[in-house]
Amino acid sequence: MNADGSFWTYETVQALLALAREGIPVSVISLKLKRPVSEVRAKLSDLGVTPAAEV
Repeated sequence: MNADGSFWTYETVQALLALAREGIPVSVISLKLKRPVSEVRAKLSDLGVTPAAEV
């Protein structure tokens, strides 16, 4: 659930996975999806995806 009470929708998860596969850092994904960095990291971990290194 997001800070504003929204859950991860199918579309949002697909966007998260696409961005992660492109090698986009978590901090940028967080901004694009308007979710906290900690929440993005947690969801990637739940999905078994290793995030790109921050540059």
